[in-house]
Amino acid sequence: MIPEYKKILFATDVSIGAETILRNAVAVARAHQARIEMLHVLPEVDQALVNYVSVFMGSDKLAGYEAEHKDRVAAELSQRLRDFAARELADHPEDLARIERIEVMHGSPASTILSEAKKRKIDLLVIGTHGKGRIEYAFLGSIAQKIMRRSEIPVLLIPLTKLG
Repeated sequence: MIPEYKKILFATDVSIGAETILRNAVAVARAHQARIEMLHVLPEVDQALVNYVSVFMGSDKLAGYEAEHKDRVAAELSQRLRDFAARELADHPEDLARIERIEVMHGSPASTILSEAKKRKIDLLVIGTHGKGRIEYAFLGSIAQKIMRRSEIPVLLIPLTKLG
């Protein structure tokens, strides 16, 4: 059976090359008459840093500040993604209309992207990779690699090595 991609998740870190990834997601969406959801995941702050700062601020004050800050940053990034999509697809309003949802979440990027894809019943995941060298991959890994290893759905991986 030939796969049908009706729901596409474009996961982005909003870095250089995001427009290339969006264009690829739109091309697939056009071909399959699919809807697109955009997702950006803000990584959680390292707990050791949180503990260190709480010593000086006080844990109650830090907790309040952290919650307020998370919400504000998520709202700002969500608006930035909306503006980005509107700017990139200004000449193609029919493609802009394909974007069904734009969301910013907090968590481990690879795990959050994969769990959201499953929860939302996504058919295709579209992500980019910055193509770091072999040594960096061996020691650090990458979000794209983690997703590729663990994904249960097809992933369209867009290399961004030639950009810049």
